[in-house]
Amino acid sequence: MARRSCFLLLLSLHIALLLLIPCYCQVGNSCSSARDCGVGLYCGDCAAAGRKQPSCIRDLAIQPTSVVKGLPFNRYSWLVTHNSFSIVGEPSRTGVERVTFYNQEDTVTNQLRNGVRGLMLDMYDFGGDVWLCHSLQGKCYNFTAFEPAIDTLKEVEAFLSENPTEIVTIFIEDYVHSPMGLSKLFTAADLMKYWYPISEMPTSGQDWPSVTDMAAKNHRLLVFTSDASKEASEGIAYQWSYLLENESGDPGIEPGSCPNRKESQPLNARSASLILQNYFPTMPVQSEACKENSVGLPQMVQTCYAAAGNRIPNFIALNFYMRSDGGGVFDVQDRINGLTLCGCNSIAACQAGAPAGACKNTGAPNTGAPNRTTSSSSINGNVISGTIEFKSPASRISSTSTWRNFVVSLSLVLILMAF
Repeated sequence: MARRSCFLLLLSLHIALLLLIPCYCQVGNSCSSARDCGVGLYCGDCAAAGRKQPSCIRDLAIQPTSVVKGLPFNRYSWLVTHNSFSIVGEPSRTGVERVTFYNQEDTVTNQLRNGVRGLMLDMYDFGGDVWLCHSLQGKCYNFTAFEPAIDTLKEVEAFLSENPTEIVTIFIEDYVHSPMGLSKLFTAADLMKYWYPISEMPTSGQDWPSVTDMAAKNHRLLVFTSDASKEASEGIAYQWSYLLENESGDPGIEPGSCPNRKESQPLNARSASLILQNYFPTMPVQSEACKENSVGLPQMVQTCYAAAGNRIPNFIALNFYMRSDGGGVFDVQDRINGLTLCGCNSIAACQAGAPAGACKNTGAPNTGAPNRTTSSSSINGNVISGTIEFKSPASRISSTSTWRNFVVSLSLVLILMAF
């Protein structure tokens, strides 16, 4: 009887230890819930890429300016969400059931907290206000409308207020025709205090100010419009005077091809110092996004890098940004920033003040840093020469998982000793 009581006590201890110690699996490891995965990861699936069971997937970016500081804004690469406002499950605000497609899965606030630093917003005159909306022939309807634009802009204001060194860029697909409509909107959202003025935007391909200077001046909100007339009338920068951009939709994801958007100058032009790379299909499909972001995106980054005359994308725009077969856009962004800023295979391996190529062995979980293979690679400012190959990260076992295995083994030994 005493032995049975001892067994039950040890079994209870064993179960308690298992419950108290989380697994903290790494990128690509199998999981059953978010609790199994480490910080910056969630438990998701990617059947489109052949995954037969859920695994840990990245959902958090490493901000490059937190590692390599003080460089010109155009030296970094940033994550952008396409149609940031078009969120799955967002309730109708018009009283009419919405009939449209969706591009994202979480709020703009969460997007920013997860590392997104660029928002694509479609703005229309609707109901006597400016709304975020999908359109039919350039008009917003009650069954394609999402919400008043000021609601999303207030989320941006709250984020900038809480994070005094962060910089956010907004790209407006602009269908607002009401007089001074956008100026009134940004003023009402209390965002003008962060406004980056056109007068200080570099032209002819020069470097932008450093991110440190931009933060010091509180010039932490860049706004671009697709309407050329707004530059003179409202002081809002016309997008294609300052950026180069590849084609959006299906033409922008065609393997081996990276044509420029018709409004943009060729990607290899040196008249602008910022490059926006679109990578999303014309019709978004949630279940396919994980494969697109894991397989297609790395290949297309390399294609567009070559088309741009060996220049990196400063902005990468995509749908369902967290969906991937492991690291997705976060790994790609880490790779680009690492190679560009310090000559390492990931921004996580960069060391402040160290010469290019002096990389630390991070051994860090959740960075998802893939291996690098280059051919005649060299670092020259923000230009990388050579061939960049993006590979999927190998799964790693964390020290926490090792400790958990030890506890399990020890508990089993103790139970056996009871007999």
